[in-house]
Amino acid sequence: MKILIVDDMPENLRLWRTMLRGENFEMVEAPDGAEALAVLEREDVDVILSDILMPRMDGYRLCQEVRKSERWREIPFIFCTATYTSPGDEQLCHDVGGDKYLRKPVTKAALLAALSEAADAARRRPRDPAALPSEACVMKEYSERLVCKLEKKNQELEQARADLEQANRELESRVQQRTAELNAANQELETFSSSVSHDLRAPLRHIDGYVDILLRDCGGRLDETSLGHLESVRAATRTMSELIDALLELSRVTRAEIDRRPADLSALAAEVFAELQQSDPHRVVKLEITPGLTASGDGRMLRILLVNLLGNAWKFTRKRPDARIEFGRIRGAAAGVFFVRDNGAGFDMAYAGRLFGAFQRLHGLHEFEGIGLGLATAQRIILRHNGEIRAEGVEGQGATFYFTLGEGRIPVLGSLS
Repeated sequence: MKILIVDDMPENLRLWRTMLRGENFEMVEAPDGAEALAVLEREDVDVILSDILMPRMDGYRLCQEVRKSERWREIPFIFCTATYTSPGDEQLCHDVGGDKYLRKPVTKAALLAALSEAADAARRRPRDPAALPSEACVMKEYSERLVCKLEKKNQELEQARADLEQANRELESRVQQRTAELNAANQELETFSSSVSHDLRAPLRHIDGYVDILLRDCGGRLDETSLGHLESVRAATRTMSELIDALLELSRVTRAEIDRRPADLSALAAEVFAELQQSDPHRVVKLEITPGLTASGDGRMLRILLVNLLGNAWKFTRKRPDARIEFGRIRGAAAGVFFVRDNGAGFDMAYAGRLFGAFQRLHGLHEFEGIGLGLATAQRIILRHNGEIRAEGVEGQGATFYFTLGEGRIPVLGSLS
């Protein structure tokens, strides 16, 4: 049996082919009624399986044209539709000369049954075209059905538009509400941070002031041990002040808005390194900065990022007479990956997971100074730029910190060295 399948949806044609595969059917296809008539002119078919809603010529009109032809009049015609599904639509299918009517989706069993019954239904169909409703009556009913469909579709579109507008209004209202809540929370956090900063610094200033008074008024009467105790108190107040600054910096970079602009990372790195050299002019450190390194990001945050990463390398190369620090970018597949590399103290990779935690230190204070917030701050800045940061190191040989700023991914560590 040869079946002419008429449907303008390629996925439906694939479905029909799949369902009928292996059932000893030969299939030819057409995307609409006009093309189906052209196929019928070229070759004979045993049954027509047609959709209704199609461009150029729909299924109703195709069936009418088939029934008008002496050559094709006896071909069984099966309608299969997902759009024209009312009882009136089904009756119109029979009025124009259809033999079977199916509603999509159709099971394989239902389709095979319809193909089997179509021939019998065709034999029961009136042979005299005059027994069928007149073309004028059919077209009138068809036009009424089409108008109803269009009106219904228009109502559905209007309802969908109204629902979408309502959803947009609700979404906009929720966004405004959440934005206001976020702004209020940020303002409260800013006020709290300022208050905490002031409240914590006040006793530190008092302690430092009393130490100055003791040293000024009583310094001559104190032995070296007592003077050492006072200097320890003063150093502790400085460390506490640095800790407050670092915590506030971490809080700011976590909640501040990102102002992305093109940034010259090479120039920023050179500025940061010049400041480090100025802070300790007696040190000799070989610095290598790849020229022309640029990225899109918040300039202020990117400077803080390099202050922490380069400062970290500066600190941990202090004990190396041949100290070397490098800032560059990986070439090739990892072109978006920047790195800061040094030949300093390094670290045990078993503890790499602790590097970016707040107050986490892999070296004792007696070895290297610090409060354990620099790398945590660096990670927050990178995450705010939709990037990532990882590190690899070897104890006594140095460390490398790889990071991205929203472009590129860091390959498996160990493959970049």
